[in-house]
Amino acid sequence: MNVKAVERAWRSGEKSLGDLLPKVWESLRLDQKLAESQLVLVWKQAIDPTVAAHAQPVGLVKGTLFVSVDSSVWLSEIVRYRRREILDRLQTAVGREMVQRISFRVG
Repeated sequence: MNVKAVERAWRSGEKSLGDLLPKVWESLRLDQKLAESQLVLVWKQAIDPTVAAHAQPVGLVKGTLFVSVDSSVWLSEIVRYRRREILDRLQTAVGREMVQRISFRVG
């Protein structure tokens, strides 16, 4: 691009890259993807390794963390005895706003 074209763009009131980046970030849902990737790391650090070996987070939608469990036996164990502990640990690590609920499913 030549100097005159740059000057024209500057004077024409076109938006700067700094003005456009937040919109691009939002449209690509990069903040959501970053939060989900952080949750996977937090999951491995905050959750009992025995449970983490059988259950993995697969998505986060509107405050609900979806977790895939490898068997119905482990699903029952987690839902009955460990759901509250897991939710408390995650909320302590990433905040109550990010993870409000957990939905466990065999898959």
